[in-house]
Amino acid sequence: MKLNSKQIIYVILALIISFLLVKFNFTQVKAHPQEVYRVYLKGKSLGLIKSKEDLEAYIDSEQRSIKDKYKVKKVYAPDELDIVKEVTYNEKIYTTKEIYETIKDTEPFTIDGYEIVIKGLTKKNNEGKEVKGKDTKIYTLDDKVFKNAVTSTVKSFITKEKYEDYEKDKQPEIKETGSIIENLYINNTIIIKKKKIPVDQNIYLESENLTKYLLFGTTKEQQKYTVKEGDTIEEIAFNNKISSEEFLVANTSFKDKNSLLYAGQEVTIGILHPQFDLVEEDHTVSDVDVNYETETKYDNSKRVGFTQVEQAGVKGKNRVTQKIQKVNGETTNVVTVQTEQLVAPVKEIIVKGGREGGYGSGYGSVVYTKGEWGWPATCTTISSPFGYRWGTLHDGTDIAGCGYNSNIFAAQSGTVMKIAMDGINGQHIVIDHHNGYYTQYNHLCRGCYYVSVGQNVTKGQVIGGMGMTGYATGVHLHFSIWKGVPYRGGVALNAMNFY
Repeated sequence: MKLNSKQIIYVILALIISFLLVKFNFTQVKAHPQEVYRVYLKGKSLGLIKSKEDLEAYIDSEQRSIKDKYKVKKVYAPDELDIVKEVTYNEKIYTTKEIYETIKDTEPFTIDGYEIVIKGLTKKNNEGKEVKGKDTKIYTLDDKVFKNAVTSTVKSFITKEKYEDYEKDKQPEIKETGSIIENLYINNTIIIKKKKIPVDQNIYLESENLTKYLLFGTTKEQQKYTVKEGDTIEEIAFNNKISSEEFLVANTSFKDKNSLLYAGQEVTIGILHPQFDLVEEDHTVSDVDVNYETETKYDNSKRVGFTQVEQAGVKGKNRVTQKIQKVNGETTNVVTVQTEQLVAPVKEIIVKGGREGGYGSGYGSVVYTKGEWGWPATCTTISSPFGYRWGTLHDGTDIAGCGYNSNIFAAQSGTVMKIAMDGINGQHIVIDHHNGYYTQYNHLCRGCYYVSVGQNVTKGQVIGGMGMTGYATGVHLHFSIWKGVPYRGGVALNAMNFY
């Protein structure tokens, strides 16, 4: 059969296609599967390499600067680099160097070390709301660096001698008065894990720097102050918005707030921001002064302004046994276990002129002076004084150890201006003393108020019960004296200047 030209073309095309198909199948049969490794960075494929070991060895050999900086023997791939075995036939294989060049400026390499996580605690903020604290993450090459830093931080809040006596169980026995640590612990959960750590993080190589961070929340140099003639630790601390206790933590060479300073001396001013809560539970026996009451009599035969002491007041003395809890050196709770009267106080009696026309006249003209103010609680332990702490002014005096629902007294006669409840002050009472002065009584137990707004009260009258409502860590009274209306233009004064 004779083929025409068109048929010939079809035959030729069929032969060519057949040839190509045979060649393709032959090639497929000849290809062999290869075991390779796919490199992923943060879940994204970077390509295939022949050897996982070669890439790891190349990274280690190229990162000499990291080895020199951290004094380590080996450098590893980035934490988020995954190398997975795979089988392929003809996909492109990259060189070790090509893959290395892709990752070296993208993600940090890693070295052997420790990751320490200090879990945040749930606490009340300044508005009285519960807030979960943030976790703190720390990196170091040796866990001993962290452990030594923690010990140094603890010794910033407790004297070295007291800490070592507690640690060795050699605390002196309390004979009459004294104090011992019953328990000492960190309230946070701390997780220490050995792992490969990224070199772009702040890796602590020395305990000294880490101690600074654990105390202040930063390793930056703290503010310095040059002592002037006549300066005291209390004055320097207050003027720089820190407490005397914070000053002593930042300046460990001083024994207490009464330590002497000299002009030209340089001291550190740093607001503490501890990265964990060190809880200290003490058993304390102490002899405390008991304030005497002051009774005022008015003699109408004498003009206003006349004052005479009819009977001098004498302070009493009690021996008080207490359980005191401190967090990072700050007293947070006081429980009085026992009170023994050693010396009874003697009442002071003052006679004042009551006849008008001399030095003043009328209701509201009397300004009560030091010694004439009544103590507002049944106990005298001051757990936190007036002044700055953690950079914020503590505008009152905290009195603790009296017990839940123990009596709260009006410090002076006046009119109840306010009774309220909020997240910061808790249940609180404000009294107007009609002489420009106001007193405020915070953290009463819920519903524990025995007066009403507009009611006139007398000095020493029971007005409420002690509690821990609002922003409070334990049962106590936050007592404050104000010149002017509290938080409405008034100025908070140190109540202890009135006693």
